[in-house]
Amino acid sequence: VGLHNCGFWRPKSLLDTARFTLSFKSRHRKKHQDSQALWKHETVQKYLETLSKEYQQVSHLLNADSISDFEQRTLRRRCAELSPIAAAFQEIKEAEREVQELEAMCRELDSRDEKQLLELAVEEKETLDKKINMLCRKLFQLLVPKEKDDRSHAILEVTAGRTTGGDICQQFTKEMFEMYQNYADYKRWTFDIVNYTPAEIGGLHHATAHISGDDVYRHLKYEGGTHRVQRIPETGLSSRMQRIHTGTMSVIVLPQPEEVDVKVDPKDLRIDTFRAKGAGGQHVNKTDSAVRIVHLPTGLAVECQQERSQQLNKEIALRTLRAKLYQQITEKQLSQEQSARKLQLGTRAQSERIRTYNFTQDRVTDHRISYDARNIKEILSGKEALDKLINRLLEFAEIEAITEYLENLQALEGGGC
Repeated sequence: VGLHNCGFWRPKSLLDTARFTLSFKSRHRKKHQDSQALWKHETVQKYLETLSKEYQQVSHLLNADSISDFEQRTLRRRCAELSPIAAAFQEIKEAEREVQELEAMCRELDSRDEKQLLELAVEEKETLDKKINMLCRKLFQLLVPKEKDDRSHAILEVTAGRTTGGDICQQFTKEMFEMYQNYADYKRWTFDIVNYTPAEIGGLHHATAHISGDDVYRHLKYEGGTHRVQRIPETGLSSRMQRIHTGTMSVIVLPQPEEVDVKVDPKDLRIDTFRAKGAGGQHVNKTDSAVRIVHLPTGLAVECQQERSQQLNKEIALRTLRAKLYQQITEKQLSQEQSARKLQLGTRAQSERIRTYNFTQDRVTDHRISYDARNIKEILSGKEALDKLINRLLEFAEIEAITEYLENLQALEGGGC
């Protein structure tokens, strides 16, 4: 519970129940794209002060003898929700006080004899600034409502685009699929290839993988969309003329909760079998172990050629189909709830260009957050550089959610009780 400024008790703050669809389009919010900048915003300070006072009130009420068992349970629940927020808030305030003391000391340390002490003070201030930034990030993660699928495993699909010039898209699609495979290894996730359709000249037309592990969907949900590549082909006339070709490939990321409660009528399915095309076993091209399932009412089609057993492939394909149907249901619910806003690219829609990989300039640009990263090879290796980019996206999304919530809160307060 929380004491509202109008004097009545509310079950929990709006932030705990609000659902956000982040646009990545709010260029006027650029000043909030840094955790510390948002932390210093007057509305944020006011809101956190309110939560901190509420925590003190709830803690005090818990010690009262006059409250009922029901009220005590409710207060304990609210206290548990507010405790980490209040603790992080106080930690940041304390760190800021330390910074102010250091700055005051630095202003006095300007003689040559105190140069070494000044250097130590500056070093300590840099350490505190990093600590404050980390605490701000932690605080905003506590405030932002968690999406119900964030902890889920995921289904990753990659598909080569079509472009003049032939194999540039297929080669890029293969590199991207391998990047995500390496990233799964870097994050200690399990990466199971379900379907793999190679191109004739060493690239990749289409592939699907199940990725399981901690918070897989949370980390990959903003990877969905169209990825663009700009490079000079290694062979052919264009390579000799140093002509840059542009190609695309698309990524789809679907959450796969452990239990997807979607009923599928067997009468609505068409099941075909065929010989596996990908690498990985003696059974390839010898038995009809691969399975394709088409859901007739929606036209959704899935394939699996991962296992030697046709039955196992069928079970995996059905699981993938249920996840896709689940995603369709989720999209429909979200579009009904927030029909006035365009659905978030990366978690819902899969059409708009989200990132460009420019090999000639050795640069990766994420267009949603205007972020440039150098060293494409580091990104495509699927390790620390990619993880840093993904975390930038997550932080931007958290700040965008907090900013939108606070704007809504200001509007409500402006209208009165």
